[in-house]
Amino acid sequence: MSEELYVDGLGLAPGVMETIVAIAAKEVEGVASVGSSTFSGIRSRFVSNAAAQGIEVSMNETEGVDIDVHIDVRYGRPIPAVAADVRQAVADAVVTQVGFKVSSVDVYVDGIRFTA
Repeated sequence: MSEELYVDGLGLAPGVMETIVAIAAKEVEGVASVGSSTFSGIRSRFVSNAAAQGIEVSMNETEGVDIDVHIDVRYGRPIPAVAADVRQAVADAVVTQVGFKVSSVDVYVDGIRFTA
């Protein structure tokens, strides 16, 4: 989201929604990072807000907010369960903190992280 988002008289500056999404996703057990570790260095050159890397938010005029979030999952965690938990956590955070209806949360698993 590169410009302000307005819904029902509420305006959000660029990066606010992405920050909420990033924090919600990072708090899910099994998420190693938000954004692909492979491309994080490249992406950080083009995206000023670190929390927004790997997150895309767009307004669907009829149904609400569409959210794409890229994550790395910790090795040994069931990927479908982690993705489902991320979808739920992100949707809940957006509805609770901003009051926007969420029409979709698409989770992309870009990698697996091994812990020492």
